[in-house]
Amino acid sequence: MLAIRFDRFGGPEVLTPVDVPAPVPGPGEVLITVEAAGVNFADTLQVDGSYLDPSLLPYVPGSEVVGRTEDGRRVLAKVGRGYAEQVVANESALVEVPEELDAPRALALLMQGLTAWHLLRSAARLQAGESVVVHSAAGGVGSLAVQLAREFGAGRILAQASTPEKERLALDLGADEVARYPLPLRADVILDAAGGDLFDHALGSLADFGRLVTYGNASRTAFAALDPARLSRLNAAVVGFWLRPTLARPGGLREPLEELFALTLKGRLRPVTGAEYPLTEAARAHTDLLERRTTGKVVLRP
Repeated sequence: MLAIRFDRFGGPEVLTPVDVPAPVPGPGEVLITVEAAGVNFADTLQVDGSYLDPSLLPYVPGSEVVGRTEDGRRVLAKVGRGYAEQVVANESALVEVPEELDAPRALALLMQGLTAWHLLRSAARLQAGESVVVHSAAGGVGSLAVQLAREFGAGRILAQASTPEKERLALDLGADEVARYPLPLRADVILDAAGGDLFDHALGSLADFGRLVTYGNASRTAFAALDPARLSRLNAAVVGFWLRPTLARPGGLREPLEELFALTLKGRLRPVTGAEYPLTEAARAHTDLLERRTTGKVVLRP
């Protein structure tokens, strides 16, 4: 079968189409024929060596797929080695996908949708009427966070994005205004995956008992040391978030995902889908993602 593999760490250029044996499911696993595989920023970190030990090379990246099981079920699954025509997944990790929900939207709701849901519900513990600032608001997580903040009762939503086109998209999705620092308000909740200067600006913009939730460092710049005394003066908190251990918690995966499916099918949540690439063009997909030429969910089609 066709898969995308890298034998050394580097940029998108190390991603190579290869012919490999089809995987064989073990006890408690099922074989899935892939309809589409999701592309995530974390995949680029696997490729450049930020996430993986060299002993794991050669490696097939990819952590999420929509596909069919051998008994005909259409499922969404968190997997390993997802950039391939077939993958195996734990039966317990499968969530059946309604036929009317297309693969790109379903994939957007897995990693990005669950991240946005947990950022607001589990990490920030958003309360009705609170103000929310979303950085990278046109991206996969940000675009869903803007909409879910509205769904969860936020009083005012400000969206930060890197281009005027992306700002317009965030406003179209439900943001009240564009976020530019200094903000016109003291924010109750700020969601940040950029790091760098945006993190510093955000920290100084929190309201009393405000929460700055950090869940990435897309700027790839070192964080300044965080002074607890400054947090005391601000009367605010910085909350770290990582999706992987969150999904292992009781109620962390299936229930939120089913809520996201229902909101989408009712038309109350609009996952932003972006470019689709043939599986053989995974390197181009990574290049476009890293150069911020994409908007919304990026997928590979075998």
